[in-house]
Amino acid sequence: MSTRKQLKALVEARRGVIVPGAFNALSAKVVEDLGFEAIYITGAGVTNMWFGMPDQGFMGLAEIADHTARIRDAVSVPLIVDADTGFGNALNVYHTVRTLERAGADCIQLEDQVSPKRCGHFSGKDVISTEEAVSKIKAAVDARRDENFLIMARTDAAAVHGFEAAVERAMRFADAGADILFVEAVTREEEVRALPQRLPRPQLMNMVIGGKTPIFNATELGALGYGVVLYANAALQGAVAGMQRALTVLRDEKEVKESSGLVTPFAERQRLVGKAEWDALEKRYT
Repeated sequence: MSTRKQLKALVEARRGVIVPGAFNALSAKVVEDLGFEAIYITGAGVTNMWFGMPDQGFMGLAEIADHTARIRDAVSVPLIVDADTGFGNALNVYHTVRTLERAGADCIQLEDQVSPKRCGHFSGKDVISTEEAVSKIKAAVDARRDENFLIMARTDAAAVHGFEAAVERAMRFADAGADILFVEAVTREEEVRALPQRLPRPQLMNMVIGGKTPIFNATELGALGYGVVLYANAALQGAVAGMQRALTVLRDEKEVKESSGLVTPFAERQRLVGKAEWDALEKRYT
């Protein structure tokens, strides 16, 4: 079964599959190695880890397409790709879908913020008109070549116009052909519980560690009917915490040993990047 069909089945099962975010090929390999069934290529993570900048619209199509292609080569599980606002108007969205589908994405996420966008859990967001947002979703649906390539429509309208307005927008996105719906940054537990009953398509719930949405266990979210439970930057925040711990010891004690528990062992690092497989190829071609 293709990765696109695999992802479609996972989403439609509505069992709250946990999808961690990856910000480069190695983080994606760690996610796959730990047994997760799909990966989310996070725009915030790419922006933070690649540029060292906040998630405020600095990433472009070329950067996310490059990361998608590299991650697609590195792992075999389905990929959901964060494409921000689609990098322009409906025509840009059309081009973005074609580009990311070609790069190896199985699903593209598009949001309805004004450009430049910002992290969904930042203050100061604004959204485009419903009509323009719907036109961009229609363009995305028309652009895909493979019918199993999924379109995820995200709305940030809850923070700007309220929960009911966000639900109404999501309904319009479903009517426009979106396969998955994503109402971002709801702030009340009752809103999280209500969404699967209010909207007809499979949904993603975003669990931002330290963000505005209350954290729910993925088992409960699955029971509520969510298709995907996203932890977009758990790997990023864990990686930064690990770097800070290891480097603090190095700064203060002037050395870090493998036995410290602060670092991944050398052998494990080589296993993750497939050193043995590359050694076998070298022997084959020598």
